[in-house]
Amino acid sequence: MTEDSADPLPPEAVIALAWSPPEVRSALGTVLRLDRRLARILARTREPMLGQMRLSWWREALGKPPADRPRGDAVLDAIGVHWAGREPALVALVDGWEQVLEEPPLSEEAARLFAAGRCEALIAAHRREPVALDPSDPCMAAAWHWSLADFAARVSDARERALLVRLGLAQGRPAAPLPREARGLAVLGGLGLRALRRGGRPLMEGRGAPLAALRAAIFRA
Repeated sequence: MTEDSADPLPPEAVIALAWSPPEVRSALGTVLRLDRRLARILARTREPMLGQMRLSWWREALGKPPADRPRGDAVLDAIGVHWAGREPALVALVDGWEQVLEEPPLSEEAARLFAAGRCEALIAAHRREPVALDPSDPCMAAAWHWSLADFAARVSDARERALLVRLGLAQGRPAAPLPREARGLAVLGGLGLRALRRGGRPLMEGRGAPLAALRAAIFRA
């Protein structure tokens, strides 16, 4: 596996990283690149068993000490540098993407588990201690909005998109401002909530998207 030079991060992720402090930027950038890699695996997989095998490769690699992992993959190498000791949250991300492999249409339970796995990894990028998903946590709200909005913009089935939008909007705005170190996550969450309210449209669609990102970064909500 090689660097995803032909598959750069989307604009909303680039903006989020720009607003993240240096101590968070590397970990957040790594998890966003891993998330994009997993999404691409599933997009190119027609046989669920083959998709499970590819996800298992990542799960097994993350379960090994960094020194025992394959070398030369940019994302896996970055995990060894920026995520040492926090790999369980990345395994949760892999487990979340595995939920998408079930036969369509996507079930509500699978959508919730998918979003939870993404949320755990995103929040862990900002914390050293183990993550406990709490709906009242402002970071959880932001991560939830991005997780479901980003996926809603990718799916082609109108029923699945409606499900993802409904689940996303069921989580209200963050109850309090996110911590300063989570400004990047606030950007993702703010754009995600805006996209959900627009029916699952792409996060940076429309002239108001840059302003929404700026407001989320400043007010951290």
